[in-house]
Amino acid sequence: MLLAIDCGNTNTLFAVHDGQDWRAQWRTATYSPRTADEYAVWLAQLMTLQGLSFDDLSACVISSVVPQSLFNLRNLSKRYLKTDPVVIGDAGVNLGISVNLDRPGEAGADRLVNALGCRVKYPGHLIIVDSGTATTFDIVSADGVFEGGIIAPGINLSMQALHTAAAQLPRIAIEKPDRVIGRNTVGAMQSGVFWGYIDLIDGLIGRIRAEYGQPMTVIATGGVASLFEGASRAIDHFDADVTIRGLLEVWRLNSVRKGA
Repeated sequence: MLLAIDCGNTNTLFAVHDGQDWRAQWRTATYSPRTADEYAVWLAQLMTLQGLSFDDLSACVISSVVPQSLFNLRNLSKRYLKTDPVVIGDAGVNLGISVNLDRPGEAGADRLVNALGCRVKYPGHLIIVDSGTATTFDIVSADGVFEGGIIAPGINLSMQALHTAAAQLPRIAIEKPDRVIGRNTVGAMQSGVFWGYIDLIDGLIGRIRAEYGQPMTVIATGGVASLFEGASRAIDHFDADVTIRGLLEVWRLNSVRKGA
């Protein structure tokens, strides 16, 4: 079985694929000093609940945007799975997608994996909206070229900034407000954050489409993307499995190359 690991700035996802289906998925807060042994203790307990163990795992693929965590995740694979992981960004790893940027090395591992995860399911030109620590808008051409995009602050980051920088503004949860005009501080903040991000998403998608000049399919993914379902007019599909699908495809591409 394959262990797929997606290490983001806020959360790290672990998922197990049995060759046919995803058997289990777990998330933990990203904490870069966490050692391989600490990961193993946590993961072993969760796998036991699903009737799994490290002996069932024979392969590992890792995407990480946190360099400090990558060392320990590599060690987790080597020490407990007895295998060298396929790591996005390592020399010789085939991502199955071309990068058309001024500096191709600047493309984040998570963005490239998302591009591949969407490309294997959705045809045509794509816009991928990933709502996480940052909100990213990535463009993939119909022939599989990553063509850049947009990076904006994530919705949670904006809420945290409001609370931190303004002494009288409370910490609030992300919710779709009943009305646009808030009648109290919390309602006003919820409206500004929620509808502000809806209009940010819809507005930027409109600008991308106008500049690109061709029909494009929009896929939304990421931790808070589901909150926007039914509110955004521009998103065509909400897909929570974009990243792990991309990781699985990277593993398959490189297993074939290595003859595994």
